[in-house]
Amino acid sequence: MLIGEVARRSGVSARMLRHYDRVGLVRPTGRTGSGYREYAPDDVRRLFHVESLRSLGLSLREVGRVLGDPAFRSPDLVDDLIRETRERIVRETELLTRLRLISAAGPADWDDVFQIVSLLQGLRSESPGLRQRAALASGSADGDPLPVRALAEAALTEGDPNVAGAIRWALAHSGDGGAGTAALLADGLESPDPAVRERAVRTLAELPGDAAASALRTALAHPDETVRGYAALALGERGTADAIPVLVDLIVSGRNDTQAADALAGLAADPASNQAAARITTALTDRLPHTGLPARRRIAQALADIPGPASTDALRALAADDDRAVALTAAYALRMRGA
Repeated sequence: MLIGEVARRSGVSARMLRHYDRVGLVRPTGRTGSGYREYAPDDVRRLFHVESLRSLGLSLREVGRVLGDPAFRSPDLVDDLIRETRERIVRETELLTRLRLISAAGPADWDDVFQIVSLLQGLRSESPGLRQRAALASGSADGDPLPVRALAEAALTEGDPNVAGAIRWALAHSGDGGAGTAALLADGLESPDPAVRERAVRTLAELPGDAAASALRTALAHPDETVRGYAALALGERGTADAIPVLVDLIVSGRNDTQAADALAGLAADPASNQAAARITTALTDRLPHTGLPARRRIAQALADIPGPASTDALRALAADDDRAVALTAAYALRMRGA
C-alpha cells in the first residue's frame, strides 16, 4: 500500500507516517514499479504495534526501544506504566485541587494568586513550624485569607497537635461557618481511619454556626464512641440538651468524665433548658444499679454539681451507700447545700 492508502486505513496522518520513516520507526520496505515506497503487510503490522504502544503513553523513543529489544517483556513494561500513571494521577490531582482552591478564593489579580499559592505551599510544607505559621496567618485579621476548603482539608490530615490546633483556630476565625465547610468535615466523620474521624469531630466542635451544630447533633448517634464523646462535649457547652445521654455515658465510662460533668452542670444551671436538672439527675441515677464502684463514685461527684430537689434526694440516698467514698461525696455535697 502507498502512504495515502495506509493513512486512510490506519487513521495515522501521512505527515506522521513520514516522520516515522525519518526516525526509523516504521519504514516502508517495498517499492512500486515507479519507484515509490510501498508498505508491506509486516510494515503495516509494525505501524499498528507502534500506535498501540503510543496509546499506552510511551514516547516514540520508548516505542523504538521496546520494538527493537528482543529481550523485551511486556509484563515489566505494563507494571512500569501502571506505576508512572499512578504517580501522574497524584500530581495532576494535586494540581487540580490547588487550582480549585485558588478559584474558590476569588483572586482579583496575579498578586492575589501568588499570595494564595504561597499560603497553600506553607500549609503543605514538610515543616510543622511552617504549616503552623501558614494556618495562623490565614486566620489573622491582617493576613491574606487562605481558602477555607484548604483549611478544612488540612484539618482532616494534620497529625501534629500544635499545627492541628492552629488550623482549627484559623477555621473558627475564618468568618465562614458555612454549610460547605461543615459538610466537608462531616464527610470526614465517615472515614475508615479513626484518626481522621477524631480530627473531623474536634474541628467541628470548634466551629461556630448552625451548620456545625447540626453536624454535631448527627454525630451523637455515630458508632465511634470517640466521635460521640467529642460531639456531646461540644453540644453540652452550647447548651444542647440532646447531648445529655452521651455525656452520662462519658461519666460512666470514665472517658473525659470531668469535662462531661462540667457540661452537665452547665446544662442543669441554664434557665433556658427546661427541666434539664431533673432529666440529668434521672439519667445519672438510672445508671447506678448497673455500674461498678469507680463509675458510682463518678456519678456521685457529677450529681453534686446538679442543682434541684431531684439531685438532693439522690444524694441523700447515696449518703447511706455502702462505699465510703460514694457516701462521703454525697454527704459533703448535702452539707454544701445546707440539706
